Amino acid sequence: MSLVNYEELKKEVIGTSVPKPLSGTLSGHAAGEPFDKHVYSQIKRKFSAETFRQYEYLNYLYSKNSDARGFEARQTLFNSPTVMFLLSRGKDVTDKWNIDNQFEEKQNDTADMLVVKDEFFDIIDIKTRNIAKKAQAPNIISSYKLAQVCAKMIDNKEFNTFTINYFEIDWLLEDDKLVCKDAHVANLFKAKPEELYINWASGMQIQFHVSDLEQNFTGTMQEWAKEYLKHFVTQAKKRANSMITKFVKPFERYIQN
Repeated sequence: MSLVNYEELKKEVIGTSVPKPLSGTLSGHAAGEPFDKHVYSQIKRKFSAETFRQYEYLNYLYSKNSDARGFEARQTLFNSPTVMFLLSRGKDVTDKWNIDNQFEEKQNDTADMLVVKDEFFDIIDIKTRNIAKKAQAPNIISSYKLAQVCAKMIDNKEFNTFTINYFEIDWLLEDDKLVCKDAHVANLFKAKPEELYINWASGMQIQFHVSDLEQNFTGTMQEWAKEYLKHFVTQAKKRANSMITKFVKPFERYIQN
């Protein structure tokens, strides 16, 4: 389930452009931020009252429930413990939040934006790609964090409270503009879990280009969560065994009595 019509959104952004950043390289956050804001404005236009940046939603939720003070009380404002885990900030900053000390955007927020309706969360992450260059697939989400999310879904029997969609904009530099030449969308929970690549050397990040992610998983969210946990545990055991073989066994004899 998704709240946004992503096929329609693709048609709206292909052919549009954003100004070339005045400073910085044409990669990563420098190129991504203008398109991120551009897509946000497109979605906001259609879902005015339901569209938020992640920090905006937290500010909105805590402001609307001003009697809930401190980390524990604010955790209960989320109908879904899994969504709460995905979106909330840490204990110290949540304890210190007040109407005069609200959250600001963080580059490592789980979501670039959210569409929230009837307590369902369409979590959206924007990825950009300079198609003039070949680049490594970007970091998508921590494999460990996703394992925690899956465990919480199973523990709380939450299989219809949220989804995570990735929207990729493929662009080229033309004169002083970044022009969107194509766009792609992929739902994380429609990808086969066993096909997700975990880069253990890069913060345990799952990496893929949105345009390359197959959408061929046909099971339920519960089945997806269990299959992902099986994939994560299998890969983690291989990684652990490899670490022991390479970094432990060659040196054990030096510390044995």
